[in-house]
Amino acid sequence: MSRTALIVIDMINSYDHPDAEALVPSVRSALPGVRTLLDRAREEGVPDIYVNDNFGRWRSHHDEILRNVLSGPHADLVEPVRPGPESMFVVKARHSIFYQTPLEYLLQQEGVDRVVLCGQVTEQCVLYSALDAHIRRLRVCVPEDAVAHIHPDLAEAALRMMERNMGAEICTAGQVRLR
Repeated sequence: MSRTALIVIDMINSYDHPDAEALVPSVRSALPGVRTLLDRAREEGVPDIYVNDNFGRWRSHHDEILRNVLSGPHADLVEPVRPGPESMFVVKARHSIFYQTPLEYLLQQEGVDRVVLCGQVTEQCVLYSALDAHIRRLRVCVPEDAVAHIHPDLAEAALRMMERNMGAEICTAGQVRLR
């Protein structure tokens, strides 16, 4: 039996970093696509899993991370995509959602063989995560209107690489098949 999970990458973010000024406009553009996917996943009983940086706070947990970013100046970018009561949350330290995280085990426990990756940053964390998913023999889908970038040219190249080199399905949020 085939099962899909929606993976939301790094959307719980304070935007307090050097690339934030270039990233924020793209996040604003991607928010409707991410929100559409979250709504559909929750309606259809598809697991939504947030994989997020912890900003070097190794003693914090997801509620604390969320509370901190919602009290910051860019809460409007986080509030629409905040985790729901059934959402799962995995903390990561590096670019890939798989690198030294329990995500692979969680996906196996959930019977997931296909991941839909949304969030940020297309040319970094999304690209590296897609590659790591591919080498784990997971099917990958990336809705191009639900991922945010810092550099448009690198994001376009990353999407082409995911499609060509990893066999990822590149589509829009509205075209994503969750079931």
